[in-house]
Amino acid sequence: MTSNDSSPDARPLDRAIIETLTQAGGKTLSAPEIAQTITGDPAWHDLLAPIRREAVVLAQAGRLVIYRKGKPADPNDFRGVYRLGLPRHD
Repeated sequence: MTSNDSSPDARPLDRAIIETLTQAGGKTLSAPEIAQTITGDPAWHDLLAPIRREAVVLAQAGRLVIYRKGKPADPNDFRGVYRLGLPRHD
């Protein structure tokens, strides 16, 4: 993958996650939903662990929120099923 490659898979993962959430129009998305949107490939499962790692980094930077059971979760200490969303600026 080269830096001047313009295919969707060439985008850095953090940017792809944020773009996918932006396109969701304020809704939260699960990691599988994001992976399927980013790759469009049957091997989207391979993105689940990298998405989780990148979500933690983005949440620590305040660029997204990790939700667990509908409530914001601590990005340093969450388990199980989670969803991602953009921070709300109400």
